Amino acid sequence: MEKYICLHGHFYQPPRENPWLEDVELQDSAYPYHDWNDRITAECYEPNTVSRILSGDGWIRKIVNNYSKISFNFGPTLLSWLEKKRPEVYQAIIEADQQSRQNFSGHGSALAQAYNHMIMPLACRRDKYTQVIWGLKDFEYRFGRKPEGMWLPETAVDLETLDIMAEQGIRFIVLAPYQARRARSLGAGQWYDPGPGGIDTTMPYQVRIPASGRIINVFFYNGEISRAVAFEKLLTNGERFARRLTGAFNENSGAPQLVHIATDGETYGHHHRHGDMALAFALHYIECNNLARLTNYGEYLEKHPPTHEVEIIENTAWSCAHGVERWRSNCGCNSGMHPGWGQAWRAPLRNSLNWLRNSLAPRYQETARQFFRDPWEARNGYINVILRRSPESIKQFLEEHATRRLNPEETIRALKLLEQQRHAMLMFTSCGWFFDEISGIETVQVIKYAARVIQLARELFNSDPEPDFLEMMAKAKSNIPDHRDGAHIYEKFVQPAMVDLLKVGAHYAICSLFESYDDYSGIYCYNVHRENYQNRLAGSARLCAGRARVTSEITQESVHISYGVINLGNHNVNCGVRPFQNEEAYNRMLQDLTGAFERGDFTGVIRLLDQHFEGATYSLKQLFRDKQRVVLDIILETTLDEVTAEYRKIFDRHASLMHFLKDMDSPQPRALSAAAELMVNTSLRQAFAADMLDIDYIKALLGEAQMSNIPLDGAGLSYVLEQSLEEIGEHFHQQSDLSQIAYLDAVIDLVRSLPFEVNLWKVQNIYYGLLQTVCPERKKKAAQGDEEAKAWVDRFNALGDKLRIRRGKQNV
Repeated sequence: MEKYICLHGHFYQPPRENPWLEDVELQDSAYPYHDWNDRITAECYEPNTVSRILSGDGWIRKIVNNYSKISFNFGPTLLSWLEKKRPEVYQAIIEADQQSRQNFSGHGSALAQAYNHMIMPLACRRDKYTQVIWGLKDFEYRFGRKPEGMWLPETAVDLETLDIMAEQGIRFIVLAPYQARRARSLGAGQWYDPGPGGIDTTMPYQVRIPASGRIINVFFYNGEISRAVAFEKLLTNGERFARRLTGAFNENSGAPQLVHIATDGETYGHHHRHGDMALAFALHYIECNNLARLTNYGEYLEKHPPTHEVEIIENTAWSCAHGVERWRSNCGCNSGMHPGWGQAWRAPLRNSLNWLRNSLAPRYQETARQFFRDPWEARNGYINVILRRSPESIKQFLEEHATRRLNPEETIRALKLLEQQRHAMLMFTSCGWFFDEISGIETVQVIKYAARVIQLARELFNSDPEPDFLEMMAKAKSNIPDHRDGAHIYEKFVQPAMVDLLKVGAHYAICSLFESYDDYSGIYCYNVHRENYQNRLAGSARLCAGRARVTSEITQESVHISYGVINLGNHNVNCGVRPFQNEEAYNRMLQDLTGAFERGDFTGVIRLLDQHFEGATYSLKQLFRDKQRVVLDIILETTLDEVTAEYRKIFDRHASLMHFLKDMDSPQPRALSAAAELMVNTSLRQAFAADMLDIDYIKALLGEAQMSNIPLDGAGLSYVLEQSLEEIGEHFHQQSDLSQIAYLDAVIDLVRSLPFEVNLWKVQNIYYGLLQTVCPERKKKAAQGDEEAKAWVDRFNALGDKLRIRRGKQNV
């Protein structure tokens, strides 16, 4: 009997980018990370590129890229984020697919995915086509090959979607076992019901689409083991995981068998800490003990084509017992975290978005015909612009799809039409319905996409769908009384986030008070060309004024602005922005503002800003979130330094009293403990962030914290120290001399002594790389009598012991 094992990971995060900025803004709920993409990358996506295989005593035997040994798909929007923000992780994923082709007879392990995780059975036919085509084009752009398989979001399936996928060249999909209705041998007339045990998941099947006669293959994953991995703590032990997989083979069958599972990829590290290591060990254990052959779906399909066909149950999914109701009704499926909450808001949310899409689609088609030979083919082809945002890709796209050469104004209008369609699909991203509450971060995100659609509709069609949209959204009731309903959530969380070119100009103007800009600057997906600039200082007060051109990289729309902004110290900022009128009006504004400022008439400056900019004024509240936090940190820096200094004095004066109170087992007065907590944590954070760690000073602070029972911000401090460790590791990688080894050795000793956990894995990764590359040459020189090389090898080996990395043939 031929035994094969395949593990599939569905790696996905919903698109989290601000629709107006094309970037993910700060998400405090992901602390200490910048946002949830950042956090889950650190906990899952990156560890799986460098996962550890440990020996029995917990030492690292080998570091491997899990993606090269499993089947996987990454959401296109997540890969786009990784490409920009974590290119080293992105590259490791691409290289893993290349390596998998060597492992699996030329078949790459990566699968494509419908573009932005839309529930396909609930989508209109046009959206299904675009989602499949965009998913394929995105895949080809990144992996350099055509995909064999495609992942259906939530495995939600219907025949129309399968027909489109088969038409576009997809050979296979993966479904849950209970999505099979009945099966039969190919060529035989007798169908059989899978029965209570479910479909036989150890072989592939054919699905014949009645409407077209096309065929697509389907693998039904092992539901029992997949469930154990996701929810039953099977990942607590890699060997047990391996034996659970190999135990699923039917020893009485002489036919080839495939045991395969499918889970969220985040299971391996984010949902289950160190799950990536259990995965790595299980794969290693299976291979080393010849328990089965690892494979992927493409290879298995080539070696063992289907002998049976199957009928699927349409409108079903892997995470909803009621079909696809989780994404359109109060079916009862939820996270389980909020007993008593209902999800009746799901239906009116979907109804509102369906209405918005359907009411604007004819307007799009009618208007787009002015520019494109086929508006919907143009939308399908727009993915090539999304993947390569540049004037060249826009030009190439228009040459392929435009009816004629478009002038700049027509180009802007054409791009806006396509952007409206892009956001009209993004607003159906599945996570908007998956969780418990309409005011949750994922649902607010899809409502933001709807707001961008509405904004573009106003600009393109001279009509405003917002009132009717909000009337429908008011029927979506929140579980939280303060949030009321979808209309209130839109007004509370979405409208303040909306951006136009003038708001970008205001952001630029306010930021110019706190940082220097060149004549050409980038602000998220906008370019700013500064044409004139005036700057005045008077003590803590500052005035900036100028004119600039703000241009969107996405739509190429541009506005010429003039601005004036004053900071009277701390957070007191007033800014005026308006479209540039003429030189005379601009010079008069400059003269009035600078004259009043130089006379010290700051109240007059504020009055003049309101007068010249006709009430179009802004404050720090209008800054985009990340820069708002940076500017507030700048403003707060002096204040916090003063507060910290005062607290330090309090602590220094009363430290001995705090020690005495601890010895007497007496409670610490809150005033004293607060002073100590602020001082020690602030001092440690600064010390950990320094270019060179002052180890003796850090130890003294830690000793004080222990002596005075001062609680430490373990999460925040470990995050800062891990960033410093990464820099130290990079220096070590670039210049691995004896002094660098000695310094890193001392830092590792410090880390081991800390009362909170600090992850050393990035330093371990660098050490492991040097062990494969630099160390063999140094060992060779040492064996030839080179004393310096011998000293290096000895110190390097000692450092490896502290990092718990086993050296030997198994590491090569």
